Amino acid sequence: MTEVADRRTDTTSSRPATAGTQPAVDVAALGEQLLGKWADVRRQARELAARPELHKAEGLTHTEHRQRTFGQLRYLVDNNAVHRAFPAALGGSDDHGANIAGFEELVTADPSLQIKAGVQWGLFGSAVLHLGTEEHHRRWLPGIMNLDIPGCFAMTETGHGSDVASIATTATYDAGTQEFVIHTPFRAAWKDYIGNAALDGLGAVVFAQLITRGMNHGVHAFYVDLRDPDTKEFLAGIGGEDDGLKGGLNGIDNGRLHFSNVRIPRTNLLNRYGDVDAEGNYSSSIASPGRRFFTMLGTLVQGRVSLDGAAVAASKIALKTAITYATERRQFTSSSLTEEEVLLDYQRHQRRLFTRLATTYAAAFAHEQLLQKFDDVFSGAHDTDADRQDLETLAAALKPLSTWHALDTLQECREACGGAGFLIENRFASLRADLDVYVTFEGDNTVLLQLVAKRLLADYANEFRNVNFGVLARYVVNQAAGTAVHRTGLRGVAQFVADTGLPQKAAIALRDEESQRALLTDRVQSMVAEAGTALRGASKLPQKEAAAVFNRHQNELIDAAQAHAELLQWEAFTDALGQCTDPGTKTVLTWLRDLFGLSLIEKNLSWYLMNGRLSMQRARTVGGYINRLLVKIRPHALDLVDSFGYTQDHLRAAIATGAEKVRQDEARDFYRAQRASGSAPVDEKSVLARKARDARRS
Repeated sequence: MTEVADRRTDTTSSRPATAGTQPAVDVAALGEQLLGKWADVRRQARELAARPELHKAEGLTHTEHRQRTFGQLRYLVDNNAVHRAFPAALGGSDDHGANIAGFEELVTADPSLQIKAGVQWGLFGSAVLHLGTEEHHRRWLPGIMNLDIPGCFAMTETGHGSDVASIATTATYDAGTQEFVIHTPFRAAWKDYIGNAALDGLGAVVFAQLITRGMNHGVHAFYVDLRDPDTKEFLAGIGGEDDGLKGGLNGIDNGRLHFSNVRIPRTNLLNRYGDVDAEGNYSSSIASPGRRFFTMLGTLVQGRVSLDGAAVAASKIALKTAITYATERRQFTSSSLTEEEVLLDYQRHQRRLFTRLATTYAAAFAHEQLLQKFDDVFSGAHDTDADRQDLETLAAALKPLSTWHALDTLQECREACGGAGFLIENRFASLRADLDVYVTFEGDNTVLLQLVAKRLLADYANEFRNVNFGVLARYVVNQAAGTAVHRTGLRGVAQFVADTGLPQKAAIALRDEESQRALLTDRVQSMVAEAGTALRGASKLPQKEAAAVFNRHQNELIDAAQAHAELLQWEAFTDALGQCTDPGTKTVLTWLRDLFGLSLIEKNLSWYLMNGRLSMQRARTVGGYINRLLVKIRPHALDLVDSFGYTQDHLRAAIATGAEKVRQDEARDFYRAQRASGSAPVDEKSVLARKARDARRS
C-alpha cells in the first residue's frame, strides 16, 4: 500500500500532493474484496491469462487467428482450466461459480478465446450437462471436456434470434425407425452465427420443435453429429457456410448450418425435461409447455452471467490504461507559464473517466452478487422455481447494463487517450470491436430488458391479485394524491423550505445514502406503477388489441427495467460499503458510490423535475456536488484502478507502462536546463505582453 506521506511529492509525481487528513485506500484489501468469493480461482485464471501463449496476436488473418484460437483451447485443456463445472465423476469439480469466475478472466487474454471456450464448454457442453441425463453425460461429456469433440450450440436461426420459441427447425419423430428427423424447411430456418460451425465442430446441440404423433411439443435440444472426425466433411444431409469476416472476434469460426431430413437416434434427444418413448408418446415432469420452455432455457443462463463479468473485466482494463496514461500525459500550460498540466487534473477529463470508474465498481459488485446467486441455484443450495426465476431476471437486468457500459467505456477511454488510444498496440479499438457483439450475445439487450419489465409488471400485479375493492381503491387514491403533490410542485416547495434556500444543504441532502436510495427507488416504483396502471385490463382484450396497448408503452417499460437494473447496481455498491472494514478505503468508496448515484440522478434530471421529485433548487446542486466529488476522488484514482489487480501482462498497452512519464520528464528536464542556462529562445508572446504592460503604465 502507498502511504499518504509518500504521496506528498513534487510535480513530477503522477499522484497529486494530498493533505495530511486525506484518507488512504488499502489497495490490497480492496483488491481482495473485488476478487470476491472465488478469489483463488480468479488469481489462477489471471495467471493463465497473463501467459503469452493465450494472448491475441494482432494483425493475423482471420484464418490464422482461428487456427491460433483453436490451439489455445488445447492449452486450456492441458492446464485444467475448463473442467470446474463438470461432474466430479468425470474429472470435474461440480463448482459452477468458480467456473464462471475463471472463465470471464479470459477476456483479458483474447475475447475470441473466451467466447470460443464459452461455445465449447459453456454452451455446447453445458447443454449436454444440464439438458441431458447421466447416459448422455457418459457418452459425450468426456470428449467435450478434452476437446475430442469440438461442438456447436445451434439455437439461433437466420429468421429468429432472441425469439427462440418461434424457431422453425423441426425434429419429427418416426416411430417406425425410432428416430428423429431434423429438418430446416426454408432458408430463414438455417442455424446462423454459430460458433465452431464453419470449421471445427464435429457435433452440435441443435434446438428444434419436437413433433410426435402430429403434435408440436415446443423447442427441445438434440445431439447431432455434424462431421466425419477423420475427413472433417459434413455428414449426409448436413450443409453449411462460413460467416466469414466479422466486426470482431475473428478467432471464432462462426457459420451457418442446415439439415435436410437428417435422422438421429431417439436417444439423442436431451430428455431431462421432456421425453419420447419408442411408440412416440411424449412425457414431461413439467406440465406447462411455457414453463417447460423457460426452465430448459433457464439452465443455460450462465452465458449471460459470464458475459456480465467479462464486460466488467474489459471495462477495468480500459480504465486502468486510460487513468494511468492520464496521470502522466501533459497538455497545455493552464496554471503555469512553464509547467504543462497532467490530463487527469482537468475537470472534464475527470468527469469522463471517474463517472465510468464509479459505474464499473457498481457493476463489479453487482456481478459478484449475480455470480453468488447463480452458484446457489446450480449447486442446489437454493434451487427453487422462485430462485431460478430471480436468477434469470437478475442476469437479464445486469448483462445489458454491463455490456453497454463496456462499449461506452472503451470508446471514451480511447478518445481520452487521443491519437495514442487509436493505436492497436493500446488495445482500445481491438477490445471494442471484439466486445461489440456482447450486447446481442445470449439475448439482445433490449429484449432482455423487456423480460425484466414483464417480471416487474407481474410482481406489481401480484400485489393486487387477492386484495378487495376497498384496498385497491385506497391505493389508487393514494397514488393519485402522490401524483398531485409531485406535479403541483408541492414536493419541490417542501424541499426548498427544508433546504432553507442554501445550496450547501441541498447538496448534503443529495449525498445522503437514504436520499439517493429514495430517489432511485421512487423512480423505478413510479415508472412501473404508471405502466401497470396503463396496461391494467389489457390481458382481457383480444390478442391484437392487447399487443397494441403493450406496444404503446414498450419504451416506458424498457426505461423502467433499466432504472431497476441501475438501482440493483447502486444497492450492490452500497452493500459492498458495509463489507469494507478499512476506514480510509470506505470513505473513498463512499465518494465513488455517491458519484455513481448522483450521476444516475443527473442523467435522469428531467424526469425528476417533470415529475416533481426534485425542486429546481436541489436539482441545481447535483452537477456542482458531482464536481466536488471528482476533486476528492482525484488523489485516489491510481489506487482505485490498481485495486483491480491487473498487471502489465493483462493490460498489454504501451501507454500504461510508464513510457509516457519518461517522455514527459525528459521534455521537462530539457526545457528546465534551457531556462537555467539562459539559452532558451525568447517567446514572442511574452515580449509583446511586456510591451503592452509598459505601454499601459506610461
